[in-house]
Amino acid sequence: MSFGSVLRRGVLAGVSAGLAAAAVIWLVVEPVIRRALAVEDARSLHGGQSAPLVLHAHGDGEPLVSRAAQVVGGAVTSVLVGIAVGVIFAVVFARLHERLPGRGDFGRSMVLAAVAFSAVSLLPAVKIPSNPPAVGDPATVGRRTLLYAVVLLLGVAIALVVPMLDRWIAGRGTAAPTRWALDTVAVVVLVALVLLLVPGSPDTVPADVPAALLWDFRLASLAQLAVMWLTLGLVFGLLMERAAAPRRSGDVEQAGPFAAVSA
Repeated sequence: MSFGSVLRRGVLAGVSAGLAAAAVIWLVVEPVIRRALAVEDARSLHGGQSAPLVLHAHGDGEPLVSRAAQVVGGAVTSVLVGIAVGVIFAVVFARLHERLPGRGDFGRSMVLAAVAFSAVSLLPAVKIPSNPPAVGDPATVGRRTLLYAVVLLLGVAIALVVPMLDRWIAGRGTAAPTRWALDTVAVVVLVALVLLLVPGSPDTVPADVPAALLWDFRLASLAQLAVMWLTLGLVFGLLMERAAAPRRSGDVEQAGPFAAVSA
């Protein structure tokens, strides 16, 4: 299969992943955001500051951009991000195809999606969890973004280092169960170092934000990312398997009906 064919399947899988993530935003994340905005509205009535999420016009307090427009914009952004992630996913898959574990292209795609979700989404979400609109100081946005990017890059580094370690151990003739145990220990140690050494979020949770609201938002945000990676792995894997099926059928036909017997 040509690289262009793999790339096109990555784009299609990315569109599907973006649409799935947008559906989760609309059905799961958006209701939690509206609860957070209600907290901010109550805070503003008592002299607090309004949130940066809803843009207000000067002087009249009316929304400059309606919440519905923001939701639509978020959905479009989700699809665009899905396409970008799908392209990167296809490039990595094509580059590491022979090294990825799994049964067939579908299994390899799901393994790559699981590793990417763990390194790019889960680890940063555990260390620098997302907060609803009612939480967060605009003055700390830069620091939070930097810390999130650092954790994300460290997660990618772990995803690259552990397979290299596994190949080095395999080259020394180590049995597979021992290799898997050492790989697991390496992942646990490296993740623990990231969680312990990288500073946490500089923001504190205001007293008027219920704990249930905070955790509902964090779980909903993580669910959106999980659905995106799951959909990406599923659709890309199915497209790759479907493309590989005619080639396998052609090989069987060329081999003849007695190929299995002679083998």
